[in-house]
Amino acid sequence: MSAAGSRSERGALATITPEQVLGALALAESGEVIELGVPLGPATPVPAHRHGVLRFMNRDGGDYAAGAKRPDGFQFAEDTVVLPTHIGTHVDALAHVWHDDHLYDGSPQAATRSNSGATRCGAEKLGPIVARGVLLDAAASRPPERGAAIGSEDLERAAAAAEVEVEPGDVVLVRTGWLGRKGDDAAAYYEGEPGLDRGSAAWLAERGVAMVGADNFAIEQIPFPTDRVFPVHQLLIADHGIPLLEGVALDELARRRPGAFLFVALPLPLVGCTASPLSPVAIL
Repeated sequence: MSAAGSRSERGALATITPEQVLGALALAESGEVIELGVPLGPATPVPAHRHGVLRFMNRDGGDYAAGAKRPDGFQFAEDTVVLPTHIGTHVDALAHVWHDDHLYDGSPQAATRSNSGATRCGAEKLGPIVARGVLLDAAASRPPERGAAIGSEDLERAAAAAEVEVEPGDVVLVRTGWLGRKGDDAAAYYEGEPGLDRGSAAWLAERGVAMVGADNFAIEQIPFPTDRVFPVHQLLIADHGIPLLEGVALDELARRRPGAFLFVALPLPLVGCTASPLSPVAIL
């Protein structure tokens, strides 16, 4: 891919058709909304190489206790939040990962620079996501273990159990069980994880999915296979333009509805950023 713009900066999300959106809307029957995002705050765990959330109060009750004016008795609080884009529940934009010096859309790696951010394939290009969601509960048949590979046969087994077939334009969420088991212990959570291997990632890409998510911090098995580094990120993001939704809370959804549901998520249009925190929902 040599020419920038020859592939959509939305990647596989651009393949979701209006007809598919209408079909997804028809899946909502009870109107019940299940939150799939984790809370964000100074206590949200992050890996050692990232900063956590920083919150600064610009105005609070202490200002009034110290004598700040209160016209007509009016008082207010205001704050500023500083956070990494890759924290909690977030979606990786297509500028996040590349190989051989070129991004998914063919742009050179010079499209990502500290002074300008990502001038191609940034988070602002992701757009609203309304699609058929499909939950594949790989943890239902195997306990979550550090470094365990979830292969294509595991996804096929989970799809059969949920009586669903993965189709083009789907947002596929894979439950590994890792967030529920280790999410309260940051050191253990980030030490490694069960996740997709390259074979299961290829299985999803072959089916034309629009996005892949999981209840772990990097989608794929960690430690990596000995001969590759982030093979699933490379294949899905860099080769197929499939954004990755990481840190999704899936335990409640698995209890309620494995299989297909209406999925809605609104990434923040963070210009030039490589990811966006978001709060996705399943509507039953």
